[in-house]
Amino acid sequence: MITITATQASQRLHSGAEIAFLDLREAGEFGEAHPLFAIPAPFSQLELSIARLVPHLAAPIMLLDGGDGISQRGAARLEALGYSDVSVIADGMPGWRAAGLGVYKGVNVPSKTLGELAEHVWHPDMLTPEALADWQRDQTPFLFYDARPPAEYAKMRVPGARCLPNGELAHRITTQTTVDGPPVVITCAGRTRGIIGAIGLRLSGFQGPVFALENGTQGWALAGETLERGNPVAPYPRLTADDMAASHRGAQALAARFNIPVLNPQTATALLQDTDRTTYLLDTRSADEAISDPIRGAVNAPGGQLVQATDQWVGLRNARLILCCDTGMRSAIAAFWLRQMGYDAQILVIDDALRSGALPAGLALPHPQRLSETDAASAVAMIAASDVRVLDLRGSMAYRKEHVVGAQWAIRPRLDAVKAALVGVRRVLMIEDTPGVAALVVGDVYATLPEQDLPQFTVVAGGHAALAQAGAAVTQSANTPADGDAIDHLFFVHDRHDGNLAASRQYLAWETGLIAQLSAAERAEYRLYQP
Repeated sequence: MITITATQASQRLHSGAEIAFLDLREAGEFGEAHPLFAIPAPFSQLELSIARLVPHLAAPIMLLDGGDGISQRGAARLEALGYSDVSVIADGMPGWRAAGLGVYKGVNVPSKTLGELAEHVWHPDMLTPEALADWQRDQTPFLFYDARPPAEYAKMRVPGARCLPNGELAHRITTQTTVDGPPVVITCAGRTRGIIGAIGLRLSGFQGPVFALENGTQGWALAGETLERGNPVAPYPRLTADDMAASHRGAQALAARFNIPVLNPQTATALLQDTDRTTYLLDTRSADEAISDPIRGAVNAPGGQLVQATDQWVGLRNARLILCCDTGMRSAIAAFWLRQMGYDAQILVIDDALRSGALPAGLALPHPQRLSETDAASAVAMIAASDVRVLDLRGSMAYRKEHVVGAQWAIRPRLDAVKAALVGVRRVLMIEDTPGVAALVVGDVYATLPEQDLPQFTVVAGGHAALAQAGAAVTQSANTPADGDAIDHLFFVHDRHDGNLAASRQYLAWETGLIAQLSAAERAEYRLYQP
């Protein structure tokens, strides 16, 4: 582990070399203020996510924290796992600010910035919410798709929209319309995926009219219209053999037009075995397809979300990405966008050789040691006998909504508070909603408390829901943990999807203002294709 300044970190970030810039702060801290190309890697789950984010032990890693020493703790954990090139940024985020470097709010900001830049270059046709409402009232024929994944679509939608995420849209649209058919309207929750979807559909070879709904569901609500909630998700349109062939031809044309490399399995294997560079193997099909037809070594990253939230899968800037799917279309659309964000994205079409396991497996790291478990009924009896301390490691908002009476909310970065709660305690029940989080906390406690002071730690099987069902007394706490302590929750316009129109206006103004925030070095990281 070495220490570098924020200025040195920025220079490395913009050097064009492969680099992982990991922000170890929790989601709330990250979303309130972070460098543009920082990758969220919360310390509370670092060892659980690192193999996915950085699948190469020799890759250079820079760590950022809040100036509180978390980076040093994180570096020690990564080096123990075998990572050999780890640097800590001196003074963390305060040092970054003091150096006068760019600071951004929100999440998935590089992808949202790409969407804003792409709109300026490609000028997709936009449809206002008022015009869409007129079309609906006049019964104007059109096809209407929501480009978000099913979980987001289920929460709220513009009436009449069908769930068909970006990537799937270009792949499956041939089953729904013809060149001289009705226009296609694409929406999302705000701007990015509607814009990206409209441009991508046009680039896939579709010749009919395509519109992005201006400002998506938030624009619809701001126009005084009503969103539908609790929406069922219909199956995606099925493809015939002719449809699959058309999707394949479209992918080949797109790859040829923009010089996107198309690999064969032998070349892909050689790239994945290259020890001098990091290569990610990502399956851009839907989750159901990836589960039912797994490709060895591939991580499922549905194409539309991979573009929208690249930092959930890819921790290294300037890395090489191999994107695979069955016709190439979903991978080609994703590669088109990812290459403009600085990634060396290439396409691999799934065939029988891949299905037979020709590709090497990805990085495998040891999992945190499993803790002993107890069933919920036994845990309730222990709590009733006042024989234990209960630590609740779930999200802060879940704890506020409901928790076991007497349970203390805890999060790994605030280890001192965790240790203080264990003084004089012999048994500790731990509630987690992400398997492995409790073991990480316990590992840190073991490393810092004298052996004679260590309590017995036990995870409650089934977590909070099982405890409540088993009869544990529960309560709510609207302000505990306090906002300042709820570092895992992003309060930035968090209720824009729940009827807060002021928050929607603030969010959309933030989104459209992203380009103006870019420094010259940040803008140079985007390599936009021209029409």
